[in-house]
Amino acid sequence: MTKKKIIVFMPAHNEEENISGVIARVPRAFHPQYEVEVLVIDDGSKDRTVTVSKAAGADHIVSFPHNKGLGAAVREGLKQCCLLGADIGIMIDADNEYPPEQIPDVLAPIIAGRADYTFGSRFKGQIQGMKLHRRLGNYTFTLLQAILLRRWIYDGQSGMRGFSRDAMENAVIVHDYNYAQVLTLNLVRQGYRLEEIPISYQVRTKGQSFIKFRQYVTSVLPAIYKEMRRPVSKRNVNPQANRDDAGI
Repeated sequence: MTKKKIIVFMPAHNEEENISGVIARVPRAFHPQYEVEVLVIDDGSKDRTVTVSKAAGADHIVSFPHNKGLGAAVREGLKQCCLLGADIGIMIDADNEYPPEQIPDVLAPIIAGRADYTFGSRFKGQIQGMKLHRRLGNYTFTLLQAILLRRWIYDGQSGMRGFSRDAMENAVIVHDYNYAQVLTLNLVRQGYRLEEIPISYQVRTKGQSFIKFRQYVTSVLPAIYKEMRRPVSKRNVNPQANRDDAGI
């Protein structure tokens, strides 16, 4: 029987110190009906991110000639997953903060057919090392999304997210700087089913985050406004499709 495909994609910018460990920990054979491949979206790295990724076993690498931003990298990752024939995609940050071992947990609701879009939720799980100002920032932006969507969300900034094929094909990210808020607003407004799964999280010990508070706020808030002003069409999500695939 021909197996279906899961692609784990990693946006990466100057992550030579972290990405090999993340790739090595990706579970490759956790479901009998799916094969797993790893895709790296190199966002204009100036270090050895590409070389290290190849050595660590990445199956596919797409490189930007210069740094475009995390939003652009995630948009490209979703596009490439579709072009490479993925039935399911999962994004995980390349900074070693999120647990690749929990990829099966985050994808389980999609494989079972009860969700189209999933978060690895830090605030439903365990967090180590997050500073107070980062925690408050996460709470604030998550609350804003919850208010706009009129539904409770625990971790609107998670860097570990699963997608059905249909969600990947129809997701819209309206700016290049970041994706976290606008992607969720877009998919949930379209009618895709969201589920959050508790994960363990530990703040990076190597490398530097791209987030600078002032730039983040001045980039993200206008993008949220732009997304909420955009009309979206509600989609008829078929709950039976993935259930049939999973043999349920």
